[in-house]
Amino acid sequence: MYHKANFLSLAEELQSHILSFLPWRDIIRCASVCKALHLMYISSLELQYIIELGGQRLLPVLNIDLDNHTPMSKRLQLLRDRIRAWFRVDINSVKTVSIPDQFYDGRLSLADGHLCLYDRDEDLARIFPILPKPSKQTIERDLSPQTLCLVPNSDSIDVLMDPTQNLIAIAYVITEGILQLDDVKFFIELGTLDGGSAHPQAAGRTLFMSGPPQCTESIRFQPNSGKLKGYRERIALWCSLRFDDVGRVTCSRTMWWLQIWDWQHSTTSISTLSDTFNSLPDDSMDFCFLGRDRLLIASYSLKVYSIEDMSQAPQLLACFLLPVPPMMKIRCIFPMDDIGHSSQQQLQARQAMWTLDPHHQLLSILTFYPHLVFIISTRIFFDLDVFEGMLPAIPWKYWGPQNARVFYDQCPWVLGVSGNRVLLRAGDNVPGCRLHLLDFNPLAVKCRQGLGRVVKEPSTIKISEWGEDITTSLPYVEVVLDRRFGSCTLDEIWVDKDRIYLLKMTQEVNGTNQLELEVIEI
Repeated sequence: MYHKANFLSLAEELQSHILSFLPWRDIIRCASVCKALHLMYISSLELQYIIELGGQRLLPVLNIDLDNHTPMSKRLQLLRDRIRAWFRVDINSVKTVSIPDQFYDGRLSLADGHLCLYDRDEDLARIFPILPKPSKQTIERDLSPQTLCLVPNSDSIDVLMDPTQNLIAIAYVITEGILQLDDVKFFIELGTLDGGSAHPQAAGRTLFMSGPPQCTESIRFQPNSGKLKGYRERIALWCSLRFDDVGRVTCSRTMWWLQIWDWQHSTTSISTLSDTFNSLPDDSMDFCFLGRDRLLIASYSLKVYSIEDMSQAPQLLACFLLPVPPMMKIRCIFPMDDIGHSSQQQLQARQAMWTLDPHHQLLSILTFYPHLVFIISTRIFFDLDVFEGMLPAIPWKYWGPQNARVFYDQCPWVLGVSGNRVLLRAGDNVPGCRLHLLDFNPLAVKCRQGLGRVVKEPSTIKISEWGEDITTSLPYVEVVLDRRFGSCTLDEIWVDKDRIYLLKMTQEVNGTNQLELEVIEI
């Protein structure tokens, strides 16, 4: 007589193996069906590991050596300790690194445990490791004006330093004052960060820019600003060009222009975007990579482009409207964890067991006057099917409230982002400012284990300047640290998988200011 097989009649090991092919949320649902499946889940370290990875928005790294020698119980414990360490950080246990005086007015950034400093006015740059661990490979180098000013009559636009790839990229323009458009030439010089020689993975030493779109002969301009950003083999340069009608003193138009290269395979590119506006402020736009295949341009809307095919211009996938007016000063923050920049081979070499899921991270959009910060889940930029029929311009009400949180403060926001976690400075309506730890990982919200305050209810920001209310409801867990900072002493925050970095301006006994970096282990 034929008997139908019942799933519960299978051996627990086989049940666990079958469920391991499901997404982590479906595993949780299955474990809630009955007591037998729940007990099977409790006894399966593999299923618990899959849920921890998914709930923390991480992807496993295939590493044969680690898979063979690291017990599943050890990997699971490391993941769970990762959540607890974030909420139990000792904000008062710090080490301090001094910043050289000549970079006080320059731009500072953090990459793979290195501090990158660049002063465009003085044509100086420096990179050095921040309290490196003995086993970590480090790069330390000073770059002089002779290094950054590569040819006569050139002006440096920006410098990109990427220690994970031992890469330095120097963008510059050859021009003298105000010239005709055809006379200006843009270039990006590539080299190794530790010595300045030709990069072994680069297609060539120099990336050639196609130049901005042609304009009428009655238009003159002067290069005003630029931003150079990279992600793995992608490099992008954004330029803001101000056009002046002949005979007029004031600027009449502004053009932004962006070009993207695959620097490992070609020194030229036709992957460009541009547009022209009337008197648009230079800081009313920003951009960032969303992984290697997508690019986001932020202004009063968030435009998502596909850059998978570098043989053509970026293809617009969707436009998400923000509840902010045009001409608003804006900045986008989407830092990839230092492992997030690495290739599979680099991850294996670092003995990494997991890496960030690029489709499930946080994008931060900062506006100024009023001072708002939008914390946005990047999942909406990769799951565009739900917006079918609305892709040309998706109104805020259809995508924002469920996928974002908006915060308001009277002071400019200072925050750091890593994966699905945010560390921000907030006034709290009390003297000084405190740091707020926010974890948007779904597993932290579901199983916080007393580690913080869970915020699931919607919050509303009233914007008197616009006469509008902004309501958002993306869940998170919050811990407020008791250490206070002066409103002007904390200039920047960075966060990576191991540390928190606080850039502070302090006053010495003799009245001089000292710029310092506080390093806090997580």
